[in-house]
Amino acid sequence: MVLKLNIPPPSLPRTYTGPGLVDIQLNGFAGIDFNSDPSQWTSREWHTVRDALRSCGVLHALPTFITDSVERTIARVQMYRRFIETDELLASTFPALHIEGPFISALDGPRGAHQKAFCRIPAQYPDFIDQLQEESGSRIRILTLAPELEGAIPLIERCAEAGIIVAIGHTAAARKEIDAAVVAGASLSTHLGNGSHQMLPRLDNYVQQQLAEDRLAATFIADGHHIPFGTLKNFLRAKTLDHSILITDAISAAGAGTGLYKLGEQTVEVDETLRCQIPGQPNLAGSALTLDRAIINAARHCGVPFETAWAMASTQPAALIGLDIPERISVKITGDTFSILTERNQV
Repeated sequence: MVLKLNIPPPSLPRTYTGPGLVDIQLNGFAGIDFNSDPSQWTSREWHTVRDALRSCGVLHALPTFITDSVERTIARVQMYRRFIETDELLASTFPALHIEGPFISALDGPRGAHQKAFCRIPAQYPDFIDQLQEESGSRIRILTLAPELEGAIPLIERCAEAGIIVAIGHTAAARKEIDAAVVAGASLSTHLGNGSHQMLPRLDNYVQQQLAEDRLAATFIADGHHIPFGTLKNFLRAKTLDHSILITDAISAAGAGTGLYKLGEQTVEVDETLRCQIPGQPNLAGSALTLDRAIINAARHCGVPFETAWAMASTQPAALIGLDIPERISVKITGDTFSILTERNQV
């Protein structure tokens, strides 16, 4: 005899009103790549991203600059600052930056889609983040790095003292290196479970160690590609919902559909399931996820109460990066997406 459980599918509200969404890891959106040549950027393109984000409920986002040459990263930071210091709307939408690299593991797997040629060791570039912070007008809010690299621990200490959130990511760190990073001031894991080897020791590995570290919050990409939903459900239980944040890690394909897109100098193919992959490589290369879909996926596939999933993409990331609670929005939920009904007053 087979026992059948009559468990109803999770129900989602038809409409919802809550604080606007906050995406703290955004490589691009709506056909615009934040890791392209900054000399070709226009403020109009950034307004295109702003409008597209607002259409799915995102009021604030951190442009994310990934591993690249020192010179190009500095140029991107300089152009970003020029845009937001002359445009209040862009300044409100993109209040700070997330720097993901170049201080990440150069190993296949942990490196993810980042280019190996530009991976760097902190000890060799001890003033790089200080320079970025100065060029940005003190707007570097998150730095993702691998703590096992030479010079990483002193860098974590300096960043923590300066108010920069240090996140562990794209790492192959041992337990003692993760412990040292947390003691030094690291407080976040970037897209935990991703940027990792295809095969790991079953129980003792850097993903499990970060899940078990209560002093680390964590971000997750809830698209079903980066982490199977059953695994993500387990990860959320381990990290707890209060210490979990939904992100997209979106590239320019988000909100734009299938096809070929650029992530810096690399070409990324997006298929009909919205899986983003560099042709010929097994690893993912960002996502085409939007934050409204992430909320719905967390609620529908991982059993997260809808109100909590919304907080994981709004008030919780806002609190992490020191933003005021975003203005309230009202949305209609249809299928896997939101449509904006109204924008409300500040809560």
